[in-house]
Amino acid sequence: MAKLSSGSGFEGFLNLDKPAGLTSHDCIARLRRVLGERRIGHGGTLDPAATGVLPVAVGRATRLLRFLSEGKVYRATVRFGLSTDTDDLEGNILADAGAADLNLARVQAHLPAFRGTIFQVPPRYSAIHQEGERLYELARRGAAIAEIAPRTVEIRALTVLGWYAGHYPELQIEIACSTGTYIRSIARDLGAALGTGATLAHLLRTRSGPFALEASLPLAALEAHVQAGTLPLIGPRTALAHLAAVHLDPLLAARWLMGQKVPGDGEGTFAQIWESETERFLGVATCEAGSLQPLVVLPPL
Repeated sequence: MAKLSSGSGFEGFLNLDKPAGLTSHDCIARLRRVLGERRIGHGGTLDPAATGVLPVAVGRATRLLRFLSEGKVYRATVRFGLSTDTDDLEGNILADAGAADLNLARVQAHLPAFRGTIFQVPPRYSAIHQEGERLYELARRGAAIAEIAPRTVEIRALTVLGWYAGHYPELQIEIACSTGTYIRSIARDLGAALGTGATLAHLLRTRSGPFALEASLPLAALEAHVQAGTLPLIGPRTALAHLAAVHLDPLLAARWLMGQKVPGDGEGTFAQIWESETERFLGVATCEAGSLQPLVVLPPL
């Protein structure tokens, strides 16, 4: 069990296996009740129907969510011959003609256009803000939605895992992508390119940054750990492993904790800061030429 400090409260990260049927916010609300801690947040929304890895920060670790490494991996099932207003099976059907004649060779011929750096328009039912409201809020009450600007995303890998023929043929794929990618948009756009229409039938997130599905735990298991006093909190050394770790001697650490810039070298934009003698985590710095500027300071409890 890892903590950010020696305090008695819950602090750190959890690797939650989100169930279908709950929003990411629902999961956070449930954990707040179980842990008795208001400061809980997640690192990347999953749609209610989607399952899999949802990184969760507890206590002061919520201040570190923005530093989690980018990159997510999904397993998705695309269903052809059907289009919906949400771009998944949760929405209203817009077109239903089937696609029994579609074959894998035709689909594969279009897949290169969905690899690399691409532009995609987010779904109308998404958490993106427009005019001060989330798009799904506007869509649900039938409000007019202005044209949604396309976004640049990176599809680092798109691999075919399976093909299932039928009146509504399905393609199972694995996608490694940048943060902000909408898999529903890929399903929709692939169906449009083929002229059959398509929607997302199933989505499982298998990795988000350093958090992997095989190490994730369902809500019930986390609740049981809380009752047993064995909650498997993940510390910053693991959660922020992609950032360089800089160790400060006690004098520099004291200056750091007062918000002062201190000398030190770090690789990249940000660095983890630790006290060398006690191995206490102190926060995150921005790395400048020969110095470390405090960005998030977490005094030991």
